[in-house]
Amino acid sequence: MTVGFVMLCHTALDRAAQVARHWAVRGCPVVIHVDRRVKRRAYEGLVKALADLKNIRFSGRHSCEWGTWGIVAATQEAATIMLRDFPTVRHVYLASGSCLPLRPVEELIRYLDERPRVDFIESVTTEDVGWTVGGLDVERFTLRFPFSWRKNRRLFDGYVRLQRRLRYKRRVPIGLVPHLGSQWWCLTRQTLSAILENPEREEIDRYFRRVWIPDESYFQTLVRQVSAQVESRSLTLSKFDFQGKPHIFYDDHLQILRRSDCFVARKIWPHANRLYKTFLSDDAGGQAAAEPNPGKIDRLFARAVERRTKGRPGLYMQSRHPNEHWENGRTAAPYSVFEGFCDVFENFELWFGKATGTRVHGHLFAPERVEFAGGETVYNGALSDSAMMRDYSPKSFLTNLVWNTRGERQCFQFGPNDVQTLIWFMAADPNAQISVISGAWAIPLFRSNANFSDIRREAARLQKIEAEFLNVLRSPWVKARVRSWSLAEFVENPMEPLQTIVDEISPRSIRRLTEAPRLADLTGFGQFLQNLRNQGMQPTLMGDFPVTGDLQPPNSRRGRPYLVK
Repeated sequence: MTVGFVMLCHTALDRAAQVARHWAVRGCPVVIHVDRRVKRRAYEGLVKALADLKNIRFSGRHSCEWGTWGIVAATQEAATIMLRDFPTVRHVYLASGSCLPLRPVEELIRYLDERPRVDFIESVTTEDVGWTVGGLDVERFTLRFPFSWRKNRRLFDGYVRLQRRLRYKRRVPIGLVPHLGSQWWCLTRQTLSAILENPEREEIDRYFRRVWIPDESYFQTLVRQVSAQVESRSLTLSKFDFQGKPHIFYDDHLQILRRSDCFVARKIWPHANRLYKTFLSDDAGGQAAAEPNPGKIDRLFARAVERRTKGRPGLYMQSRHPNEHWENGRTAAPYSVFEGFCDVFENFELWFGKATGTRVHGHLFAPERVEFAGGETVYNGALSDSAMMRDYSPKSFLTNLVWNTRGERQCFQFGPNDVQTLIWFMAADPNAQISVISGAWAIPLFRSNANFSDIRREAARLQKIEAEFLNVLRSPWVKARVRSWSLAEFVENPMEPLQTIVDEISPRSIRRLTEAPRLADLTGFGQFLQNLRNQGMQPTLMGDFPVTGDLQPPNSRRGRPYLVK
């Protein structure tokens, strides 16, 4: 007794001929069905290429469009020829033209001889199916599907909506319990002949003609009625991605295919010359015989699907630019944003870089240019200091900067004068640490020599922008680490917030700050704020500065800081 192969072909007929010859010359009959949509010249070329083999047959041609009855009809006719012309066949193996045998035919025959009455077909009820992607479960059996999903998508969707609105339901033939499973099976002669010779086949076929994707349910359902022993699994390695499309195997998948221990794999790229040469050779049986176990490589495919759908955290590139909220982490590493610190302290960037060992930039989103650390014009990853290039995609600019400097924490200044496009992006980024001294933007205005009417207008504009940024930071959707102080609150005791920030950036460091950078001279700042009020502008973000007797910060340059833990 032997095994016969039914092959459903529609493309790459030269590769299908190679596989069919491989099976036929080793004593396995083959019945080939070629899709009616294949040109006659190509079909005749396939027939001529295999004409010397007496155990190969060709069945009548059907149009096999995906999701339609034609695939089942083609399988029925080819299987009927197999059972009629080859009485020594005990198991019939359904394969496609893009399938490739992974193990010697002798091993498959021996494996099936040890299980003469076992049918290998994935067959589970609709309630137990968790792999349908973007499709229908129970409704594929209770609604009608006369239109092609691929050619007439609008008619398909519209007719489904109409049936749902009318609450239409088809009657499932008595005794049938719908099951779903992989199209690729290996059935015994007894089971397959019982299905094809069923006296109620005409009624059953009439019902399944309007089932959606009947090739995944016809044999899977009927085998439960007639089989004495079903193993709900396929001997064919067939993997699908998160969209329900089959994975294609290439030459570099050689070791993965070997590890699966499956007898057949699909879908093989037609130009994978190394795979075809390796597995169709006479010495392909160098590996030890083992039970087919595609689960061995499931972890690899799961990781591949995760990498494809989520990518690496913070990586944005031309070949993978995810939709909003599809990204696997907005940025690749933690970074710090400081607003107002350069206005309050002199040479803050230099001091903070020495205190924390991080890279401290100026205003990366300044309107004129990108202020990279050290005045660089080009930075890691060929990032330019051009404001025009940065503003073309500010999100890509920031994520590329963090990605290209992984391992070195990036810190930069931000303020109401900067481009505000990314305030929500940073606020919702768990990697962001945002520290704000509200109202500090007023210090440069206080020290400027501009007309006071111009200062008032500019102060009103900056306060409005910063107030909007602070409202964003108070949102319940914020995931960044946010710390905010008013200017008056910060100036009263600058060491405590500075120590908190340093500890957060360098948690393993036990070093305590003994001095802070030099504070800007705020003598007369309280009167300046009162003048703004007198001119009709209400400064609200600075805190309470007395009009006379300006706040005097404690002399912290030599004393030990006071910390609250």
